[in-house]
Amino acid sequence: MAKYLMTLPTFRKQVSLSPSLSALDGKDLVVPGDVITSDTGFMRGHGTYMDEEKLTASVAGEVERVNKLVCVRPLRTRFNGEVGDVVVGRITEVQQKRWKVETNSRLDSVLLLSSVNLPGGELRRRSAEDELTMRDYLQEGDLISAEVQSVFSDGALSLHTRSLKYGKLGQGVLVQLSPSLIKRQKTHFHNLPCGASIILGNNGFVWLYPAPGQQDEEAGGYYTSLEPVSLSDREVISRLRNCLLALGAHKVLLYDTSVLYCYESSLPHQIKDILKPEVMEEIVMVTRQKLVEQEG
Repeated sequence: MAKYLMTLPTFRKQVSLSPSLSALDGKDLVVPGDVITSDTGFMRGHGTYMDEEKLTASVAGEVERVNKLVCVRPLRTRFNGEVGDVVVGRITEVQQKRWKVETNSRLDSVLLLSSVNLPGGELRRRSAEDELTMRDYLQEGDLISAEVQSVFSDGALSLHTRSLKYGKLGQGVLVQLSPSLIKRQKTHFHNLPCGASIILGNNGFVWLYPAPGQQDEEAGGYYTSLEPVSLSDREVISRLRNCLLALGAHKVLLYDTSVLYCYESSLPHQIKDILKPEVMEEIVMVTRQKLVEQEG
């Protein structure tokens, strides 16, 4: 017999939002062509232009004011990297003395051979032999974590992995979200209490993986564990992945606290049920309430 899934209407407890959250959600949202202000005392920032002495939005997004500077932060955009940003990317091409990396920006990023650690942490000039063995380090399809070292004049990013916390990524799950949802923090590498670790890339690529054991420093960031991942770890990662999608669908800012609160709020539900619209809405509402209580 065929199985059918029926969802019956149920009474759910309404979670009252505090005024601070309502004010947070009520920020000035504009679409292209909307007049932001007719006051000539403001300076024109990104996402705006002057039309008949009126400051007008050129993109859909949220109005941000810093003193007299007004700009519009797009709700959906490609990644505009800045020096120091942590990114998660995928190798798309191996070229002469460099790798091309997809980082969700308008142009492919560049990872130079001179900008990576050699296995064993050797400090020396890169030779022709290193150039011939580039595919032994990284090849097409490999996922890496890196940091933005500089930005070229055309907007392309130059990356580096000169730290043991960066390098090739092993077993885990990649979740692709909007870069505007990632909150900028001092660190984007987090070991969550639930038993998994997360890398929140500024470019919107989020990497979930089992909590790491002792890392081999001799590998220079290229060692990836291929040991089987336990069922409990896979369940935790799957739940976190669905929580990230739920937060992203409701445009909640992503950082370690919001992800952890969402994970705790989802525990009464099965992993596969988290992405059901009514369950997703309930989990995100409880998460928002916890964040407000923590702030206030």
